Amino acid sequence: MGRYIIRRLLSVIPTLIGVTLIIFLFQRIIPGDPAVAMLGERATEENVARIREQFGLDRPAFLDRDALAEGDLGGFFDSQYIRYFNRLIRLDLGESIHSRIPISESLKERFPATIELSLLSMFIALLIGIPVGIASASRRNSALDGITMVGSLVGVSMPIFWLGIMEIMLFAVLLKWLPAGARLSTGIEIKTITGLLLFDSLITGNFPGFVDALQHITLPAVALATIPTAIITRMTRSSMLDVLQEDYIRTATAKGLSERIVLFRHALKNAFLPVITVVGIQAGILLAGAVLTETIFSWPGIGKWVYDAILGRDYPIVQSVTLLIALIFLMVNLLVDLSYAFLDPRISYD
Repeated sequence: MGRYIIRRLLSVIPTLIGVTLIIFLFQRIIPGDPAVAMLGERATEENVARIREQFGLDRPAFLDRDALAEGDLGGFFDSQYIRYFNRLIRLDLGESIHSRIPISESLKERFPATIELSLLSMFIALLIGIPVGIASASRRNSALDGITMVGSLVGVSMPIFWLGIMEIMLFAVLLKWLPAGARLSTGIEIKTITGLLLFDSLITGNFPGFVDALQHITLPAVALATIPTAIITRMTRSSMLDVLQEDYIRTATAKGLSERIVLFRHALKNAFLPVITVVGIQAGILLAGAVLTETIFSWPGIGKWVYDAILGRDYPIVQSVTLLIALIFLMVNLLVDLSYAFLDPRISYD
């Protein structure tokens, strides 16, 4: 297994390089000049040229052919992408074009909010999706099964932005049960340890802070959890139905074992491999889906941050956040693959 882990970790490097190339290319295709976005439409050509030179935007995107023709190898490789890649090797993410704040500092402030939102959303999806999928498979073609399938279809079909707006209108505006944005109410303070407000409030014994943080995160977490819940429910049901038709399940039933023992001790473990795969994929997708959710609910995470950066053509922020999401996605998939060996002893990576 050690060799397998090393191979997978080494394969991450070319994947991340490919991600940087694709993002860099697509950002340059999008119409608009970050210098003009920073200074405004009424900016003079002199000021625009000064900003472009200051941030290296006047350099070629990849390679300078004119410098090569003149025999200047240093100028040939002095491009926007090479500069960015050199900083990346030094673990320097650069700084925002607009605020001039180092991106690493902004990530430390905003990333915990996105992680907390994604973890709670995944917890909701697992808490609902797996039990409902098991119940639906054990009662195939029943009213419960029909309701589950219709509900999961609706959950997959509803756009997150529409659901988020409906939640705000109903629970925040009309009923006034829950707040619609931010992480905490004015006047509520939580001692920051990990950046995860729910966890920090619990370990510091701040119960009022925990309740307030939970109220603020409920609406965005439910909206973000809708699609993963539906997908996990359908996958659990489908996988359980396949396993329940196996001979060893019929044998266990014929021995007089209770339905609960057959379902949870014999069927669920063998049906869990496809579910684990889907959970790993959805965990990565949650980070990407958080962009819409955080924008709608004004959640101060990396999703709202990168959305504003896209509008402002703030290339370093978009590149850094995309690279971070890709890295997390790859690591989650690696953990999912390694978990197969623990769930199924027949699988060996040696």
